Amino acid sequence: MAIGTKAGAVKLYGAPGVELTGLHKETATVTQLHFLPGQGWLLSLLDDNTLHLWEVCQKDGCSHLEETRSFGLPGRPGCSPGITRVTVVLPTSACAVACLGTEGGAVYFLALPALVLLEDKTLFPDEILQSVPDDYRCGKALGPVESIQEHPRDGSRLLIGYSRGLVVLWEQTTRTVQHLFLGNQQLESLAWEQSGKSIVSSHSDGGYMVWAVSGTGQKTQQPVMSTIPYGPFPCKAISKILWRTCESGNPFIIFNGGMPRASYGDRHCVSVLQGQTLATLDFTSRVIDFFTVQSAEAAEGGFENPRALVVLVEEELVAIDLQTPGWPTIPAPYLAPLHSSAITCSCHVSNVPLKLWERIVSAGEQQSPRLSSAAWPIDGGKNLAQEPTQRGLLLTGHEDGTVRFWDASGVSLKPLYKLGTANIFQTDCEHTDSLNQAGEEEWPPFRKVGCFDPYSDDPRLGVQKIALCKYTAKMVVAGTAGQVLVMELSDEKSEHAVSVATVDLLQDREGFTWKGHDRLAPRNGPLPFAPGFQPSVLVQCVPPAAVTAVTLHSEWNLVAFGTSHGFGLFDYYRRNPVLARCTLHPNDSLAMEGPLSRVKSLKKSLRQSFRRIRKSRVSGKKRLNASSPSSKVQEANAQLAEQAGPPEVEMTPVQRRIEPRSADDSLSGVVRCLYFADTFLRDAAHHGPTMWAGTNSGSVFAYALEVPSQEKFSERAVEAVLGKEIQLMHRAPVVSIAVLDGRGNPLPEPYEVSRDLAKAPDMQGSHSMLISSEEQFKVFTLPKVSAKTKFKLTAHEGCRVRKVALVSLASAGSEERLENCLACLTNLGDIHIFTVPGLRPQVHYGCIRKEDISGIASCVFTKHGQGFYLISPSEFERFSLSARNVTEPLCRLEVSRLQDTSCLSNSSTATPKLPQANGTHVPRSPEGRRSPTDSDRSPEEHPAAFSPGPIDSPNSSMENPLDTTGDITVEEVKDFLASSEEAERNLRNASEDEARPAGILIK
Repeated sequence: MAIGTKAGAVKLYGAPGVELTGLHKETATVTQLHFLPGQGWLLSLLDDNTLHLWEVCQKDGCSHLEETRSFGLPGRPGCSPGITRVTVVLPTSACAVACLGTEGGAVYFLALPALVLLEDKTLFPDEILQSVPDDYRCGKALGPVESIQEHPRDGSRLLIGYSRGLVVLWEQTTRTVQHLFLGNQQLESLAWEQSGKSIVSSHSDGGYMVWAVSGTGQKTQQPVMSTIPYGPFPCKAISKILWRTCESGNPFIIFNGGMPRASYGDRHCVSVLQGQTLATLDFTSRVIDFFTVQSAEAAEGGFENPRALVVLVEEELVAIDLQTPGWPTIPAPYLAPLHSSAITCSCHVSNVPLKLWERIVSAGEQQSPRLSSAAWPIDGGKNLAQEPTQRGLLLTGHEDGTVRFWDASGVSLKPLYKLGTANIFQTDCEHTDSLNQAGEEEWPPFRKVGCFDPYSDDPRLGVQKIALCKYTAKMVVAGTAGQVLVMELSDEKSEHAVSVATVDLLQDREGFTWKGHDRLAPRNGPLPFAPGFQPSVLVQCVPPAAVTAVTLHSEWNLVAFGTSHGFGLFDYYRRNPVLARCTLHPNDSLAMEGPLSRVKSLKKSLRQSFRRIRKSRVSGKKRLNASSPSSKVQEANAQLAEQAGPPEVEMTPVQRRIEPRSADDSLSGVVRCLYFADTFLRDAAHHGPTMWAGTNSGSVFAYALEVPSQEKFSERAVEAVLGKEIQLMHRAPVVSIAVLDGRGNPLPEPYEVSRDLAKAPDMQGSHSMLISSEEQFKVFTLPKVSAKTKFKLTAHEGCRVRKVALVSLASAGSEERLENCLACLTNLGDIHIFTVPGLRPQVHYGCIRKEDISGIASCVFTKHGQGFYLISPSEFERFSLSARNVTEPLCRLEVSRLQDTSCLSNSSTATPKLPQANGTHVPRSPEGRRSPTDSDRSPEEHPAAFSPGPIDSPNSSMENPLDTTGDITVEEVKDFLASSEEAERNLRNASEDEARPAGILIK
């Protein structure tokens, strides 16, 4: 199965794991794709009227897709270029010729695979008009060619249909018209009946006609049968029709469109008709194309016996089982619509324990018993990839309040389980599916198919943050209206009431009035829950602003959550709040209005802008009095803020002084990150549970927690005492907080040590705290909180940190050799890697286009150096920073060519893995620091040459091409020389397979 995209990508899919991708050099929409059966060749037509030949080539035992030739139809002298615009492409069954129908009504013939025009074979409409009766001609042109179909039993005969309604059976060898079908309705498509004795034509009035094919030289004016299935009122056109014979009796007639204009003109339907059985498959997005998959064993008598119908609609791919009564849907092993409801957040869980995995899979299987049990019909090729060594889960939160669990262990994402949260609340409009509740007498007999549902009952249901403990199967789902749901996995269905607790984050602060949306009202009484994750507690934040951060510690039975007003700590075992802290600045009025409010004052925002401008001008002119004590304090603070770390991490040449931000910036109280750690906060002798919170204004709050032992959970309550309050000088938003043990390793997750799944952290040496803000990374010693090391990521004007994660990179040569690094994604789409805790920059890659704001915002790193981001609303791109952990399709397609078996491409240096589909990558060389072994690698190991983004993307900027050069500045050279001694030391001890990022390898 081949799929073309608007961005010029061609994707081939076979059995699960079999996936090939190619990208046209031109960023043009793919309008048609045609296989050359058995040859390993594929023809593509772009909307710039060029044809391209793709070939499946073998390299290193794996198959790759390469573009080998292209062709543009030359214009006719003295004619408009539009008349040679290709409307129809038909490769003949012998794979020697491709027929091209055009706007001007001519049919051209191309030799394959050379893509050479056979000019002597060209069929112009004048030649056809000579055989047409005078009364039918009426001086009118035939119109564009709408369809060309090869005779199923005789390859020399072609059925050619013209827009005006004329259909011609053309004999190629003798260049004669064998049969004329004089239709009077505008033609849309044609199809043969398998025996070649009948044809079916579909038309613009919503009807189709069956014509008998008889002897030579016949002129047929009347069809055998003519019907408008959804008439008698005016109907929309039937744009494509298929006729498939069946050994068991009546044939299948499958078509799209034909709906009554007035009542159902906006429906996207494919109708399946067999005898008296009719199903109108109703999709939620526009139908692009469809085809049937025939049974592998050809039945005697030449019956087609279709197994399945595969429909590509704009937002998803759906397969229908045609051999099972009721024609159920076949679950897809890939291309599942991730965005059934718009994705609002995502979260990755690595190394999922087998028991939890099996329980999630079991809960998912019980959700969809009505789907077909038939095997996936697209099963070509062989998957050569090894079985994944560990199980990875990708969780996506959605606008409709659902959380979907995806198997992210292999190349494609497979749906495992769907968790809904809307049934806990009384929503504005209760969701009822009117289509499924329709009466039996309804006409047309609509059947809702597919799961893409772009409409949300209530925007407040949207999931903003997810946290999952893989050892205890506890989960937290937080939403747009301040709702925080604590859930646990159950293998049995149950009926119970959800206890509700309210946490007031404003702490009765006066002078603030919430102007945003109301909270969601929970349903009262016991509620039924299916097997899977079931809610036990609902924590409601007041005011009900969107939750901006969440973290879970299942060993201490605590969940922490933050909004634009403050943060709270909740003990879900005793079901009572532990702590609530307001983080609002007195001037932070925008936080009162909420994301869904429409009362934001333009005057207020203008006033704040002018105030900031005035302040920056005043501060620029201000001169401190050197003798005043306050000036000395400020001077000391400034020196402390700008102090350099140890000599080996001095990075001055590529750093820029950070400008402090105003304290009254809007939304300064937004809580950006929350973190639990067992570390030293009060003194260096005693460690214990702590909680950390970072805000938009550069504030960090650290609380010491008194957590009772496991036996005394029910007797004693958890207590929280403020231990430290840190204010970053430059007030940049805090993106992440992490504590490193005495050896500089990140602290393990809850239960990892007690279950012997991780080494115990080093509690002998002093701990460090790594605070990542939007502008710099800084390491502090604990418990004193004195600055130890820092790195300012502001060499590029406007560069800001968007996502960070501590990742563990394993050596490609030895699994025992691990290196913990800090991975950082910036708003420019670049990924930087740093050592921890030294914060030495290692490598720097361009990954996502800087214009792709949604792609950057959706990025999520895994613990082992991979990552995911949305390259479109419906597709995640996977990248890898690790030489060892690379997930990519490795597959083989066997082809038996009738002609040449070698690759047609002349390029010997092509690396087929590199051109990727509608990706949003920047085609630039790695800048900044490169690992010492880069120059020794083979071309395949170098960072991929990334493709430009989709032209149809709302973030696309085709007018402003990206700078694709990796310029080296004088500062970078100086900086490199300054650290050359250490680089030499590292080189002596490191092998080529050192556990360093080897470049970003895509999917």
